[in-house]
Amino acid sequence: MRELGFLSFVPNHGGTPAAAAALEDGLRLFATAESLGYGTGWVRGRHFEPFLTSPMTFFAAAAQRTSTIGFGTAVLGMRYEDPVRLAEDASTVDLLSGGRVQLGISTGIAGYGPILDPVFGAAERSFRDEAEARAARLLEVLRGDALGTAGKGYESIPAGAELTLQPQSPDLLDRVWWGGGSMGTAVKTAEKGLLLHCSTLNTEDTGAPFTEAQADQIAAYRARFAELHPERTPKVAVGRIIVPLLDDHDRAVHDEFLTGYASGMDDEGRPLSGPPFRFSRILSGEPSAIVDALLADPAVAATDELVVTLPANGDRAAHERILRIVAEDIAPAVRTA
Repeated sequence: MRELGFLSFVPNHGGTPAAAAALEDGLRLFATAESLGYGTGWVRGRHFEPFLTSPMTFFAAAAQRTSTIGFGTAVLGMRYEDPVRLAEDASTVDLLSGGRVQLGISTGIAGYGPILDPVFGAAERSFRDEAEARAARLLEVLRGDALGTAGKGYESIPAGAELTLQPQSPDLLDRVWWGGGSMGTAVKTAEKGLLLHCSTLNTEDTGAPFTEAQADQIAAYRARFAELHPERTPKVAVGRIIVPLLDDHDRAVHDEFLTGYASGMDDEGRPLSGPPFRFSRILSGEPSAIVDALLADPAVAATDELVVTLPANGDRAAHERILRIVAEDIAPAVRTA
């Protein structure tokens, strides 16, 4: 593990009246994380939930508050993204920030289709096929491929000229990640030449413990990437929910989250109801115990970046405390082991 990142939902616990303050707390969290040495701050795009829903506009503001930390999406479900508009926004923010965008994408969760299709518009293709088509289009746009022609002329564009992404950030294509969760997805990510982002969820249950199954995915990804793209270096990020508990206040702040998370699954991370997914366990307790757990985790041993996934609950102070303890008392021991 060479790099340290974090993932925040940028939660808003106070409803509409508190929305602006919640976004401000998110921006301050990024600034604090940068001061602690975190390399990337990752967020999720969660439609209609009380979390961040517009990552690129948030990143544009964060770029003005920070100078070195990267801005990652982990991950945007492409079924409900417009690939051309996403490319325009991501490229603009990348240029504004000096090349700090890490663009994480995936197909998304098909089970949400019946809820979100009526809102965003139905598609003739299946959920996965539509998402894959939009993801492929996004890569074409970022690559600078011609998307059409100006015909007889379009605004400032002369007749017959090709329509390409404006503005284009030339290196952004090399910083596109795909959200993994299965062996097949890991291999396909390598075949696409993308970076691999592994979260706290495996979308298949192979029977192996969560960490071992994820390590197998990473190994398959690296092998296939080396085979098809020998001139390039693959990169992997792995997320883990880390909640240090140093005193009674920490336990009180995070008790609801810890209890609720554990109650929804068995000891092996299998949901008590729902699809056959596997979830990673929360690493909580004293820093020394968390260090031991991370050192015993084969997926963490195989990753380039450890992403500290923050609880969805808790306020900015609680999240800053987690980031500080990890940066000062946990990450150094993992890096030097």
